[in-house]
Formats: sequence, C-alpha cells, structure tokens
Amino acid sequence: MPTTSLVLTLCAPDRPGIMSRLSNTITEGGGNWLESRMARLAGQFAGIVRVECPETRAAALQAALLTLESEGIHVHILGEGPRSDYPYTRCLRIDICGNDRPGIVSQLTQAISHIGANIEELNTSIESAAMAGHPLFHASGTVCLTDDADLEKLTTTIEALSDDLHVEISEFG
Repeated sequence: MPTTSLVLTLCAPDRPGIMSRLSNTITEGGGNWLESRMARLAGQFAGIVRVECPETRAAALQAALLTLESEGIHVHILGEGPRSDYPYTRCLRIDICGNDRPGIVSQLTQAISHIGANIEELNTSIESAAMAGHPLFHASGTVCLTDDADLEKLTTTIEALSDDLHVEISEFG
C-alpha cells in the first residue's frame, strides 16, 4: 500500500497533554509518528513532527489534525520535500560556545551558508557563564556539506566571527 509523509509544525500554549492529544489523533487517523523535535519556548509548546500514513488516509488525517485548532493546538501541514537531488553527503556535528551578543545567530548562519553548507539541525541557548555570570551563547547541531566542500574553511569561517568563540566540529555518519 503506497504511503505518504507529512511534516507537521505545531504550536500551543504549554500545558499537560498536548503531545498525548496529538499522538492519539495521528494514531486514530492511521498515521505513524516517525520523528520529531519538541520544545517549550517562552511558555509555548512548539514542535515539528514527521508522520507517515497510507495515501488513502492522508486527507482524513489532515482534516483530523486541523480540528485540534479548536483546542488551541495550531498545526500546519506540509508534504514531504524532494530528496533525490540533495547534494549534501558529509554531515558534521557542530558545537559552538562564546559570549552572547545581538546578531550572533545571524552571523553564524550566514557564515555556514556562505561556504555552501546546509544547516540540517540547530539548537541554540543562552546560559549564565559559571564564574563571570554574563550570558554565554551555545549552539549545537548538524551541518552537511557536499563532497568537495572544504571542512577547514567551515571551521575558520566560524572561528573568524569572534575571538571568544570555541568551535568543535566532528564528522559522523
């Protein structure tokens, strides 16, 4: 039986039971929860979920998911994107730490895209520096490159953003 993948983005004021309600709706609609990223941010529960379901049940599942709006759970549904022409074959784990400042995420993401890398996952946070107490920026995630991309250039480009950035990059997969 042919299947289809759906990518859901969701947001709701945080409260107990949101994931339970969402997962029950997916299961009852014939879907299979494949992967997700969820977080509580500023009192909101936000996430992305990839679901697979039989093509014959996709429209009904989408309709059921949209009814969650009446419960304050806002769901946006997209189909699966193209995969066949994805040229990024080398995936790297990045871990970056340094003093926080306005624009650091913009500078970091521009530096990565400038050398032709693709950010597949990025988690950022602000933490209090242990001894100094000032805000410390932390980013970790996955960046993918084409086979001919220069790994050293990625590292030096990120390190050039600031003297206080600590950058660790390692290959995996």
